Amino acid sequence: MTEPAETSQDRRPPSRKRLGYGEGREALLRAAVRVVGARGLRHLTYRAVAEEAGVTHGLVVHHFGSRDALIEESLAYAIRTSLSSSLLEPGTGRPEDFVAGLTDMVEEDADGQAYQYELLLEARRRPELLPQVRELYDEYFGASHRELDRILPPGVSPTFNRLVFAALDGLVLHQLTGIADRGDTEACLAELRSLLRDLGERPPDRG
Repeated sequence: MTEPAETSQDRRPPSRKRLGYGEGREALLRAAVRVVGARGLRHLTYRAVAEEAGVTHGLVVHHFGSRDALIEESLAYAIRTSLSSSLLEPGTGRPEDFVAGLTDMVEEDADGQAYQYELLLEARRRPELLPQVRELYDEYFGASHRELDRILPPGVSPTFNRLVFAALDGLVLHQLTGIADRGDTEACLAELRSLLRDLGERPPDRG
């Protein structure tokens, strides 16, 4: 049995998605985060983002105009989405609720987390990105500080808050890179929550 003859219509490339302006921009920003998270910042090109999003190369150019604009806007997008899904401030003041689900977040949003670390290093080379990176971390610091104030009623110092957040940041990085597995992360989080519980139960120093 012979195969049917291939027509010119059969040889056409698959059609690209036709997206509205807002929808297309959002899809491209998500794609940029995935490209950087999976392959590194040096692989962030118009073509790579277009292929990841399933749209035309020209649509990326239309929306962003330059690679620098794509980097800056994808960083702003990462800030918005990271803060909206932050686990740092459940609002209960219970140590057991603090950063609950952190290990799942690392696994489910690995590209998004990797993207943030990539841009953190890029800001060292490109100081113009530093204000946005600082904005992201200031929001993280603020959320963790508010929750730690609930857990430890006398309140916490900015230094202690930064110490706790640095530990969390390191745990995420270690799980993300495979230096540690989720079991290691969970064990460290249990130790941190135990420490916070002990500190919360300690009577305040009235000296």
